[in-house]
Amino acid sequence: MVNVHPRPSGRSRTIPVLAVVISVLLMAMCTVGAQGPLAVVLPPLIVGSAVTAAVWAVRRSRADRTAYEARLTAWAASEAVLAERLRIARDLHDIVSHGLGLITVRAAATRHLSKPAEVEVALTDIEDASRHATAELRRMLMVLREPSAAGRRAPVDSLDDLPGIVHGASLAGLRTRLTVEPLGPVSQGAQVAVCKAVREALSNAARYAGPTDVQVRVHREDVYVVVTVADTGPVDGWRASPGAGHGLAGLRERIGSLGGALSAEHVDAGFRLTARIRDEAA
Repeated sequence: MVNVHPRPSGRSRTIPVLAVVISVLLMAMCTVGAQGPLAVVLPPLIVGSAVTAAVWAVRRSRADRTAYEARLTAWAASEAVLAERLRIARDLHDIVSHGLGLITVRAAATRHLSKPAEVEVALTDIEDASRHATAELRRMLMVLREPSAAGRRAPVDSLDDLPGIVHGASLAGLRTRLTVEPLGPVSQGAQVAVCKAVREALSNAARYAGPTDVQVRVHREDVYVVVTVADTGPVDGWRASPGAGHGLAGLRERIGSLGGALSAEHVDAGFRLTARIRDEAA
């Protein structure tokens, strides 16, 4: 995938200025040994200029480095959000195309049935419209697929994948417990968001807390599917290996696009992630 925004440059303006200062000092040092007032004034002036240039270079270099890291962090976060938007578009393609395909098949399957002429015309129109809509959707969204990923597309996540996701986290040492309460019908988009929220939370728990206890709960609150992933905190002697935080940024973008909200907070010694995902199927 090609980045829309170029990576920020880390080039510092300190080196060219220092090169000019050093050149001037070298030319000035060539006059050392001269007689008269110049021999008294020039050496302290050279030393003072060198010290001033060195101090300025250190401070400027630190300021440039801090500014560069800030630009790099902002760039990486924006790229993570953009990548998540592209993944949302690809998931939308898979989900909506599947639904339109079912409409087309169901409409076409009525051809051999006896029915009034008006119904036959309506079903033919539905079939034609769904075929055109599917083709147009695929034409617009296919450009979002990476050419290199065309042969390795994975099926869209569903709630049936949750046990496997939790089991995969146990291979990393987490002691997980999954509770899925009755949810009723859940839209495909909400199911994808649930799985991604659980994956991201378990991944963060493994990095920050090590082989700790983690409780995963999925339940419904009115029109929201709520995902809660809470750990009991780092185990003794564990050294955290934090990521850049871009996964949460992308997850917040995905859940926000569905009309939900994501929160992450410390609770006692542990950490809890809560995703409220609006589910239009409800």
